[in-house]
Amino acid sequence: MSRWKPPRPKSSPYISHEGYQILETELKNLWEKRKAVVKAITAAAAEGDRSENAEYIYRKKELRGIDSRINFLQKRLPSLTIVS
Repeated sequence: MSRWKPPRPKSSPYISHEGYQILETELKNLWEKRKAVVKAITAAAAEGDRSENAEYIYRKKELRGIDSRINFLQKRLPSLTIVS
């Protein structure tokens, strides 16, 4: 079995003004949440051994998810066209 997946159809570049504002708000909230997660990672890293530190591992995973969504939104928002 291969891991090949058929390409997804391209999503529409059109968005309502309200939808665009929701995405911008989400991006802003993610940046705020990222700051808190980075502080939590710093605190967890200060506890010592990182290989068995569940809090550190969990926070790093959470940070990867946040960074992934931020990256997607930063690429997607400039390419959207707002319609009325």
